[in-house]
Amino acid sequence: MEQKIKFHKGNVQETLLLPLWGRAVETQKENPRLIDKKAVEIINRLDYDFSTMDKTQSLSLHGWIARSLHIDRTILEFIKKHPEGTVVNIGCGLETTYTRVDNGKIMFYDLDLPDVIALRRHFFEDNARHKSIASSFLDTKWFAEIEVKDSLLCVAGGVLYYVNEEQIKKFFIATADHFGKCDFYFDSLTPLGIKIANKQVLKKGGMGNMPTVGWGLKPVKSLEKWDKRFRVMSAVPMSKGMKKGVPLLEKIILTMPDMLGMCSMVHLRIE
Repeated sequence: MEQKIKFHKGNVQETLLLPLWGRAVETQKENPRLIDKKAVEIINRLDYDFSTMDKTQSLSLHGWIARSLHIDRTILEFIKKHPEGTVVNIGCGLETTYTRVDNGKIMFYDLDLPDVIALRRHFFEDNARHKSIASSFLDTKWFAEIEVKDSLLCVAGGVLYYVNEEQIKKFFIATADHFGKCDFYFDSLTPLGIKIANKQVLKKGGMGNMPTVGWGLKPVKSLEKWDKRFRVMSAVPMSKGMKKGVPLLEKIILTMPDMLGMCSMVHLRIE
């Protein structure tokens, strides 16, 4: 029997298991909205007790699946226009996005903290077009490692609300200064959304020691005030168009955050 890979509890990186678990569970449903066999493989190889998630995260799962579907579709639309484009997955965690979107031509970078990249190396191998970068995204020295032939798209799922607004503003402006043109696609939470996510997701999932202060974005259009080069292309409620096959009661519950604008998928263009 293959030895399981240990995962140490008690740090921020533990949150990367939540969407991984969600994709694995969805994949094994009779009519999955998303198929991620790599997530199932990783779950089976990790030495970690996922039983708490089974009991507490059934509703949150829909958000993780919706986010993955939004990001996948955005990348596929991007590479349809830019077949040799470059994609950077910021705060990649144990995401398997590359396996679902690769067209055989793109450059794809997975970026996260060194301990996360070390964990990923148990499951992924770099190649000429798919590379790992071990760095905080805020330490912009990694910009020099990015090869851009035909446009750049940066995606960030479940990442940006772990740091504060000033850090994000500085990072976006530094990206504009270095690359000139770039598209960002990420999920955002309002301040109320952060409070609810901390209570309903992290604490119920046994991760109550996670930081609760972060970037709450409201309104999304305020991003355009940061720099004249910034343009908000779209801000779509997380669950919009993503409720097919979801039980009626859960559909109703998921509709409330959308109506209140608590969680959005944001497309920001730098030009």
